[in-house]
Amino acid sequence: MTTPITVKPSGGLGELWRKDDWWAIWIGLAVVVASILLFQTGASLRWLAVTPPKWSSVSQVTADLADHWPRYIAQFGFWLAAFSLALGLLGFRLKHFVPAFALLYVAAYAIFIIGQWENAAAYNLEPPLIALFLGLVVANLGGLPRWLDAGFRGELYVKTGIVLLGATVPLSLIALAGPTAILQASIVSLVTFGVIYAIAVRVGLDRPFAATLGVGGAVCGVSAAIAVAAAVGAKKEDTAVTITTVVLWAIVMIFLLPFVGRLLHLPTGIAGAWIGTSEFADAAGIAAAQAYGGFAGKIDGIAGTPDQAVQAFTLIKVVGRDVWIGIWAVILAIVSTTRWETQSAGNGPDAREIWRRFPKFVIGFFLTSALVTAATSALSLEAYNKIAVPGFIAPVKDLRTWCFIFCFLSIGLTTRFRDLAAAGRRPLIAFTAGVIVNVILGYILSVHVFGAHWESLGQ
Repeated sequence: MTTPITVKPSGGLGELWRKDDWWAIWIGLAVVVASILLFQTGASLRWLAVTPPKWSSVSQVTADLADHWPRYIAQFGFWLAAFSLALGLLGFRLKHFVPAFALLYVAAYAIFIIGQWENAAAYNLEPPLIALFLGLVVANLGGLPRWLDAGFRGELYVKTGIVLLGATVPLSLIALAGPTAILQASIVSLVTFGVIYAIAVRVGLDRPFAATLGVGGAVCGVSAAIAVAAAVGAKKEDTAVTITTVVLWAIVMIFLLPFVGRLLHLPTGIAGAWIGTSEFADAAGIAAAQAYGGFAGKIDGIAGTPDQAVQAFTLIKVVGRDVWIGIWAVILAIVSTTRWETQSAGNGPDAREIWRRFPKFVIGFFLTSALVTAATSALSLEAYNKIAVPGFIAPVKDLRTWCFIFCFLSIGLTTRFRDLAAAGRRPLIAFTAGVIVNVILGYILSVHVFGAHWESLGQ
């Protein structure tokens, strides 16, 4: 499974370059600010944001590579420099990261090509899904040398992608959908945690493990598991089992939710909200939302736009559910120290835990959204779509897609199902019960309670 980047908090300004959340912000902001400056001078970031073309014959792919290989090399150099700087200052040795990332980029390029095939949408061959599937096959059937894991930094890649995602979600849309998203996300977070925690305790898991597992399902698996495990004093193996269980179900939902949504012909905004409510990881949810958004205009009966699926998912999952990480961490830290622990050990609960555990990359999401909103505020909707989207927004979206492919491929290549088997059935039973409740409740809220809101999102 993906090894999270964890660095001991230093406090103060030192945190700004010693946590991967902040580095995701710096990298994402650098891209967006550069794009804004170029746009204002009549230029564009398009040259660097190169992607393989849509193709129907292999000759089109080879011709593109022959014409644009300097751009691909420049883009690889940019990503390598940005991520190497971040990881170097986070304390990682780069001698393994550099060759591992080179392999990752080449594989991502090949996966991007497959996703650009003209018939890819008909077979649901979205690049992130291909990356995840191929990564899982390699990791669980053959495997790669463990030292290559140094390049598979899924959390850093997806957090950077989410910061870039903010550039495509204007503040006006967040203000319009925010209250509904937070209400829906809060209902799901509370109910899902309650179900998983109650069943986990019932089947014999200790309370810290049950709490870690419950928040992993209720909020955002990897980040929440790490935060809450530290807050309640859970064992290291409890965190590992929770993350592996979350990844397993997140992978299932990547394929299941778009498939069921397609059968039901859900509008893209509603499907995006359901995915945001029912998925268990940001990376997996982005993949599912992008896949479903690809059905718009290509599958009969599916209304909406591709952006609606991604925007609805982001508002529910990133804006609505992820902010619960800090809240759950401080609540459970208080409960753990005042109710669960029979003897006092260490310091008592600290209200500052909310800030320490808060997913900082969410700040980057709002910052890039604000910057783009300000930079395009003078444009009419027609001018925005005609000028800003192709020259300014589209290159940022393409760079975001590269980040997501890096992430999904990393998750696949580091997820080993045998790690879950070693933990026994009890954690899986408890978490699966939460999955069932989560999906059903998410469907009811997204389709029947707030359906009209999500169907008209951004209109």
